[in-house]
Amino acid sequence: MKILLAVDGSKASRDAVDCVLAHAAWFREPPQLELVTVHLPLPRMRLAVSKARIAKYYEEEGQANLAPARKRLDAEGVRYNARVLVGPVAETIVKHARDARCDLICVGSRGMGALGKALLGSTATRVAQLSPLPVLIAK
Repeated sequence: MKILLAVDGSKASRDAVDCVLAHAAWFREPPQLELVTVHLPLPRMRLAVSKARIAKYYEEEGQANLAPARKRLDAEGVRYNARVLVGPVAETIVKHARDARCDLICVGSRGMGALGKALLGSTATRVAQLSPLPVLIAK
């Protein structure tokens, strides 16, 4: 089983990491993890900042977003491939999952305001809509 685990450093994405870890024993063999974070492109920044500087920014921000998940997975001895991706978030998650031949996508949910318990985050919802793969939304 190969699982794409999408994180953004938030509490909801830490919950997704915990969900995958809690259910890893369900699989015959330990799952392979593709740990990804996606940064929205900043097209207007290219007018004022060099391409190399923008790439460095994406990488630094991405590594910061991956850090809590990496720490948790490392503590449990779970192996993973970590990547920082750039693009429209939901679309990039689904594309990478297909390209990496994942069997499942796991993302965290995010409540919104007073209706937080009834609504899912827009990214999680969009991933579920776009993906031909099963999507696990961890609460």
